[in-house]
Amino acid sequence: MNRIYFYAVVSLFGVGALSSCGGSKSGSAVSEKTGYAYNKRENGGFEVKKNYKRGPGPGLMEIEGGEFIMGGSAIEIPGQDMTSYNYKRQVTVSSFYMDETEVSNTDWLEYLHWIRTTFRGKPELAEYYYTALPDTLVWRRPLSYNEPYVNNYLRHPAYGDYPVVGVTWQQAADYCVWRTDRVNELILREKGFMTTFKDLGKPASGKGATANATTTSASGKGATANTGTASAAGSGTPFNTDLYLNGQNGDIGKKAPLDLSAGAQTTGKGKAPQRNVRLEDGEIFQPYRLPTEAEWEYAAMGLIGNTQYANINEKKIYPWNGLGITSPKKSTRGMILANFKRGKGDYMGVGGSLNDKGSITQSVHSFTPNDFGLYNMAGNVNEWVQDVYRPNTFEATEGLNPFRGNVYSDKERDPQSSAIKSDGKGRPVMKPAVTGVKQSWAQLQSQYVDSTYKADQRGFKDAEKNLPNGELLTLYNDKSRVYKGGSWNDQAMWLNPAARRFLQEDESTADIGFRCAMTMLGAPEVKSAGKPQFKNKAAKPFKVK
Repeated sequence: MNRIYFYAVVSLFGVGALSSCGGSKSGSAVSEKTGYAYNKRENGGFEVKKNYKRGPGPGLMEIEGGEFIMGGSAIEIPGQDMTSYNYKRQVTVSSFYMDETEVSNTDWLEYLHWIRTTFRGKPELAEYYYTALPDTLVWRRPLSYNEPYVNNYLRHPAYGDYPVVGVTWQQAADYCVWRTDRVNELILREKGFMTTFKDLGKPASGKGATANATTTSASGKGATANTGTASAAGSGTPFNTDLYLNGQNGDIGKKAPLDLSAGAQTTGKGKAPQRNVRLEDGEIFQPYRLPTEAEWEYAAMGLIGNTQYANINEKKIYPWNGLGITSPKKSTRGMILANFKRGKGDYMGVGGSLNDKGSITQSVHSFTPNDFGLYNMAGNVNEWVQDVYRPNTFEATEGLNPFRGNVYSDKERDPQSSAIKSDGKGRPVMKPAVTGVKQSWAQLQSQYVDSTYKADQRGFKDAEKNLPNGELLTLYNDKSRVYKGGSWNDQAMWLNPAARRFLQEDESTADIGFRCAMTMLGAPEVKSAGKPQFKNKAAKPFKVK
């Protein structure tokens, strides 16, 4: 197998830690269309990020996209009928990022710790913590002695590096939102764009303190720098990316960018004031989210290791090459390549020579990664994806980034000030989208609603039949979510990346976990070195004669 790993060392001090062909091409500091110089106060202060360099967020690997046959991996398993799993279709997946491993128990405990310390002393938000708790009762079986897992699996250090289970699709999606804010806050504070964690808790009037620095820490005296429990601008509200970008959250750090806009008031020394980081600055990461089904299947197959000059040399059944489930290498010959159930009642093999070394789950770093550098894309635990389940999903779908489950929503704003309303958790209040196009100013002020707009096409072309009592005659609905990958509790047929099953988004099991993904912005090519490239000549900057 041609092993191609896209390992990336990402500095916690900014998104621009890695170079990429997706960088800014605005090398000129002068507008090609108007002749005005960028980043100059005297020319109006329009700012353009120069030399932007993208990179993945913490825990993520770069997945270079491309076309593939979705469901096509389901054709070569001897003796198994895979036709019911998928309708094969050629699709294209844009480049994106995906977690190297499944989210572990330690990762989830960090999440719970943040909730407990950030909202300490606020009993009205106890529901927040309780709602985030995994359901450890998923381990209970009427005819099994699994009580040790009920009591120990989530919190005992013996299972710290094991994948979190008992989490619903909704809980996984909430974790993605939380993770986005914590990562972005860390970057802004470590780079000094906001008050650093080290300076939090210092008196605002102290030496070197900024005028509007945060002065409180939700975890009280002795809070550590990486707890993420800092309040925003002394308000006690946790940092939120959307509110920060809208100027409603966060504070101005010592190294915050200068506000070069013409209307900004200068300081007594004639220095431009500082401002919040903007999206245009390229410092904020895109949101963490669950991968789409197409992204997950594409990443699991790892066909990049089988591709040469746009030709796929060898098809795959599993994330590794070959038809078997054991290693062909001399040093590991015969060893099982994933954590799954070999047969009824055989969860780990014979004592003294355990085939997959795990009766239940295993460490998220178990076995060998696929050609994208992703661990356990087959076995260990099944993984939630974003999509709503339909059996005929791929008969009616887009060819680019296919996905089923869009529910469009907008942040609820004050029509006059554009301020975003926030909930008790410091996050924006979302409302269903009311129109598919930009509203006129008059419509916006009158809270105009286009009642004919249909934001959700999840049930598009899907027949639904009602029973006499009004209940739907179907096992799936708009809250049925897809999960993929196979698990410690599944046999080999479910390890195929094309295999797909579903469960209600508010249900959980002992064999479903998840990993996060992130959208990649800019050019889709991840590594351009050594590849033929067209040479582009930049336009000459305009000069007034």
